[in-house]
Amino acid sequence: MLSLTCKPLRARPQLWLAALLLSASATCQAQSITEFDIPTPNSQPFSIVTGPDGALWFTEWMGNQIGRVTTSGSFTEYPLPNLDSSPIWIKVGPDGALWFTEMDGNRIGRITLEGVITEYPLSVPDSEPWNIGVGTNNTLWFTQKGSNQLGAITTAGVITEYNAPFSPWDLVLGNDGKIWLSGRRSDQVATLTTSGQLINTFRVPTPNSGPDVIIQGPNRPIWFTEQFGDKLAKISETGKITEYQVPTPASQPGGIAVGPDGNIWFVEHIGNNVGRSTTNGTITEFPVPTPGSYPDVIEQGPDGAMWFTEHDTNKIGRITVN
Repeated sequence: MLSLTCKPLRARPQLWLAALLLSASATCQAQSITEFDIPTPNSQPFSIVTGPDGALWFTEWMGNQIGRVTTSGSFTEYPLPNLDSSPIWIKVGPDGALWFTEMDGNRIGRITLEGVITEYPLSVPDSEPWNIGVGTNNTLWFTQKGSNQLGAITTAGVITEYNAPFSPWDLVLGNDGKIWLSGRRSDQVATLTTSGQLINTFRVPTPNSGPDVIIQGPNRPIWFTEQFGDKLAKISETGKITEYQVPTPASQPGGIAVGPDGNIWFVEHIGNNVGRSTTNGTITEFPVPTPGSYPDVIEQGPDGAMWFTEHDTNKIGRITVN
């Protein structure tokens, strides 16, 4: 376990004010980050979510396991029944279990809080199920980026598949009752009904931006990261897109989540930072202590901190929220 606590800047009031006025975004060292080593070597953690039991649950892409870590750093790991399943995204389902995608296994998985795993195979081979999110009526939706489809699975395991307007990457059910979809390969965002019907598509202003993880923001706008455009973006219900440049060049922002402070928190794959943005786009960055950690996904924890995966250094990170 490695902890980094940064010290606040001390200066005369007039100098402090001048520094604040100099730039709307800054790289900051005044935040506490703690890192926890995952027991299985080279497990390559990907996604993380707070479970109903008050622990953090995460996927181990190469470890082929579902992991659980308490807020004090105690780990439990659950191997998947089939080898080389490549679990990717994990979310809490409406039934109180954890649901996850198996990219190479071509299945949707479910794990109870006691560690009992059930798997549901998909009908289309090599569909590469990627992200998963809760919909309506005891249903979870998931993207199939290999087959250009969306899937919906009930908590009873009944699967329905729909054609997508582009190769779908991530999705979220918005406060407006629509499914919002990101297309990293097509630079588009789309809206659909909860019956799978396309409503609209919107082109992201920055070419080759790679819209990636998409979430419901603290109010009405939907937020997403532009992995290759090095930007955060928000989109209104009418499709107006506002973009905010991440300060670190070539940072490749990935996972994004709303924090308990009402700000937007995100991770930078290559920048090796955790970022925080106000809803008007003022960005602050916090370096991850371990170099080259490739932080992947971030989520609000049950303890009021933000928790994130470190894909390349086999750690789970925790950053305080002041």
